[in-house]
Amino acid sequence: MGKIRHYWNQIKKGRLRELRSEVKWIYGYAREHLAAIVLFTLLGLSGIAVSLISSLVSRDLVDIITGHKVAELLTTFLLMIAVTLGSSLIGQLSSYLSTKITLRVDNNIKAKVFDEIMSTEWESLTRYHSGDLLTRWSGDVSVISSGILNLIPNLIIYTVRFLSALAMVLYYDASFAVFALASIPVSMLISRESMRRMRKSNAGSLAIGAKLSGFNQETFANVQTVKAFDMMAMYSKRLKELQKEYTGVRLHYQRVTIVNSIILTIVSMLVTYSAQGWGIYKVWNEDITYGTMVMFLGLSSTLTASVNSLITLVPSTITLSVASRRIREVINMPKEDYSQRDAVREFYEQHRGVGVGICARDVTYAYATGDPVFEHVSFEAHPHEIVSFVGPSGEGKTTMMRFLLALVQAQEGRGYLCAGDTTPENGDENMPLTAAVRQLCAYVPQGNTMLSGTIAQNMRNVKEDATDEEIIEALKIACAWEFVEKLPEGIHTELKERGGGLSEGQAQRLSIARAVLRKSPILLLDEATSALDIATERQVLENIMRDEYPRTSIVTTHRPSVLRQCNRVYAVRNKGCDLLTEEEVDRMISDF
Repeated sequence: MGKIRHYWNQIKKGRLRELRSEVKWIYGYAREHLAAIVLFTLLGLSGIAVSLISSLVSRDLVDIITGHKVAELLTTFLLMIAVTLGSSLIGQLSSYLSTKITLRVDNNIKAKVFDEIMSTEWESLTRYHSGDLLTRWSGDVSVISSGILNLIPNLIIYTVRFLSALAMVLYYDASFAVFALASIPVSMLISRESMRRMRKSNAGSLAIGAKLSGFNQETFANVQTVKAFDMMAMYSKRLKELQKEYTGVRLHYQRVTIVNSIILTIVSMLVTYSAQGWGIYKVWNEDITYGTMVMFLGLSSTLTASVNSLITLVPSTITLSVASRRIREVINMPKEDYSQRDAVREFYEQHRGVGVGICARDVTYAYATGDPVFEHVSFEAHPHEIVSFVGPSGEGKTTMMRFLLALVQAQEGRGYLCAGDTTPENGDENMPLTAAVRQLCAYVPQGNTMLSGTIAQNMRNVKEDATDEEIIEALKIACAWEFVEKLPEGIHTELKERGGGLSEGQAQRLSIARAVLRKSPILLLDEATSALDIATERQVLENIMRDEYPRTSIVTTHRPSVLRQCNRVYAVRNKGCDLLTEEEVDRMISDF
């Protein structure tokens, strides 16, 4: 009664419905590989048929040997060889097909989940550590791709193997079936509690594994900082603590598995030895032949093994369920709006000659976990202009850039693209800021954003068909050509990870050149000249202004030394964005 109540409670909690939903979602990825999965299942079923034939041939071979039937020995022996070779061939084909399907499904799911993650709203993604996302994308997806092949096909294969072996036992001597079937309720009873513990332990293992992966990733990405502060010993200690925690969780899971396996092995031994004793008794009374007894013992082992194999699908299903839930948790987050991608492109083409500006009206934004970053702010920037957001760190300049890139959505007010020097109030048309607008933007964030590869490869990441001449021209605008041309291989010089080997100023100039190369109508520079000296910073901005391309440029800075190059200056302070007068700008420059 207690067991019935337990399962009824699970049904009321929606666990079965949830599990069914998870399985349905998982096999949605397998549809295009359905034919290969069916072939894998059929090979497994063929292996069962060959195994049963092998049991019959083994019986006959034993009876021939014990009965001294020399005339039939050669034929039966050759048949035994053929059956063995056939079984081996089917096994190899199944193994190859299993690897092929798993790899294809793994690549397919990873590609789709990657696209889902990349199209998720930026603010939602920031809830997860990058190491956790990587673990989910890599480890959990691999569990799912493996489970797609193993769950349903193996459920069918193990069930058919059990039923076919049982049918043969019942056909020849039903008494042997009693010994094999006796292990089923015992195995189910033993596994129930261990399965519950396995589920809990598996979820904990994945969580601490993601934490460990994130720690390793962050440490290697920031090894310079770790070394600079002489934190190697501390980080080594943290690693060992995480490893200890991970080891504890994994060993707990392993202990549960071992105990379960030992008990099932003991049950299997009792069944096997009981069946052997019963077979010897039947042979002794001449009820069956010795060969038939050997066949029964083999079939009894097959029955027990099939039951155990079906039971082992439970922890596999648990692992698969946990992995799918972790993946769905990520991909079900809110997605960015790219629905206006074509409309944005058409808007730009219509106004290519005059360029595209960007405006905001009465915008209020607050992160989900905090107070408003800015309230009721308005600003505008137009082609052939450099507009600056100036103010101390932490006042919201970077958040303003994220708003312009539609990485965050305002709670009030709206941002727009506008044609030329028009504004939403006096223009005939405008285009709301959505994720689709990013195709018109070039962005240089704070910090070093260079990737491993050559300088040319870094440049072509934003414009694949760029010629060497175009790259060099962009480098000149960003004042980077003066040091690039002195490198042994020029633009084909290899850079290390995160631009290793370059100074911060050089890396910044390359980042600016990459943004300029893209020829986007909107250029956003977020503290992108902070590592440059004042003269170079001024020269870069002047070069951008002299460029004939109708570009709208917006820069953020906490140092006002280049504000004279800007057409408008907005002070980001006290949750506002105030347009400064020339006198206020002059005063800010003189006070700096």
